[in-house]
Amino acid sequence: MRTINNIFVHCTATQPSATIEALRNGFRARGWHAPGYHYVIEADGTLRRLWAEEHVANGVRGYNQHAIHVAYIGGIDTEGRPKDTRTCAQRTTLEALLRLLHWHYPTARIRGHREVNPNKACPSYDVQSERQNWEED
Repeated sequence: MRTINNIFVHCTATQPSATIEALRNGFRARGWHAPGYHYVIEADGTLRRLWAEEHVANGVRGYNQHAIHVAYIGGIDTEGRPKDTRTCAQRTTLEALLRLLHWHYPTARIRGHREVNPNKACPSYDVQSERQNWEED
């Protein structure tokens, strides 16, 4: 069992209409054996597991050994600029998944990818601000 210190939130930096197969092809094109994410949430809120949690994914260089990676499909506008494109269904599924993962890994920090790499816009929204809203509920 791996020690999990971080649960990273990502966007796929694609249009919201991207497919799981397109994501997998993108990982293979980079020469990655492992995908970038353990879980991906489609526009309709469907949760897909791409990689088992006990295996290391390629989500954040330097942090992967002790991290779980979750992404929503989307994160850019039609011009390719960062934008929070999450649907209501994606927001609902993402919150439920993050709460469940945090329950499984209570000492892990939930963070946006950009929190450890300021050169990234991913996940195209402020994870910490949104988490504060959950805690107020």
